[in-house]
This record gives sequence, structure tokens and C-alpha cells, in this order.
Amino acid sequence: MVKGRIVYSHLGTTRCRRGDEKQRLAKAQDRVAQSSFRAVLKSLEAERTRIDKAIDKLIEASPVWCAKQDLLKSVPGIGSVVARTLIAELPELGQVDRHQIAALVGVAPINHDSGRYRGKRKIQGGRVEVRAPLYMACLVAIQHNPALKRFYCRLREAGKPAHLALVAAMRKLLTILNAMLRDRKPWAPAHS
Repeated sequence: MVKGRIVYSHLGTTRCRRGDEKQRLAKAQDRVAQSSFRAVLKSLEAERTRIDKAIDKLIEASPVWCAKQDLLKSVPGIGSVVARTLIAELPELGQVDRHQIAALVGVAPINHDSGRYRGKRKIQGGRVEVRAPLYMACLVAIQHNPALKRFYCRLREAGKPAHLALVAAMRKLLTILNAMLRDRKPWAPAHS
């Protein structure tokens, strides 16, 4: 798993560098600079493709990871990128309880109380490299996953802000994924 994490971390670095180079290209005035940025972008794209293939080989080489990926991708809203991210960056998924997994990812509401003062609950900490793809997956899931769509709409109708409802849906999605991997059962609408 360590090798998978290192390779996936390198993929994240490559994506960030690619984004940086795209921004530099957009701001470049000089043709020589533009040509240089295009060459670097082409190189980074080739590296990203090579790393993607290496990750695919790592997952295919491990029956456990392959089974996890199949289970994760059975959920509407979870694609290969999110499944691979969860496998590489969150090895605890399916092995800890729902409270621990929510805290590890940083979607658990943390209280800000002191004495008689009761502050708002906020999310904090956790693994941003997991939370960001999970956020995007949740945006898709609340459109295409009936269980999460009902949950999100119910919170919005109750007057909750959109961001709060989305984070709650992220936590619910993460809890469902955790239970699926724990029980080794694919997605079923009954998970709602």
C-alpha cells in the first residue's frame, strides 16, 4: 500500500504542476515562453498518463484493491478517480467506525464550546487529498444518486445552508462507502 500511496502522491503533484503551467501559459506574452510552457505541459501530460497506467497496474496486481475499486465504483457518483484516491489515501476505509472515518477525512462536525458558550459546529482537519475528490463526487452523487439526493433535498428544505447540506451528504456518502467495504457488499439503494 505504501508504494500505491507514493505513486498516487506523485500523481497529485503532477496535476498541481500541470495547473500551474496552464496558468503561466495563459499569462505568457512572449512566444518563446508560450512554446516553453506548452512543451512542459506536454511532458506533464505524458507523465500523468504514465502514472495512471502504473496505478492501474498496482490495483490490478492486488485482488484486494481490485475488489475495493469494484465495490466503490458500484455507487452512483463514484468514478475511477475517487475510487483510486480512496484506496490509496484512505486505507482505513472499511476498517474503522463511521465516527473515526469522518474525523480522518475531516467531515466530522467539531464543536466549539467553552463553558456555557455553545459555538457552531465546524469541520476541520482531516485529509484534504481525500476530502477534495469526495466533495466533487458528492456534487455528482446528489444529482444521480437517489438516496443522497433525497437526503440533500431534505436538509435544504429544512432551511440548512447549501454548503452544510453538501458536507452532511459527503459524510453520509463516506459512511455508506465505509459500511460497504466493511461488509464487502456492492451498492444497493437500501443503503440509504
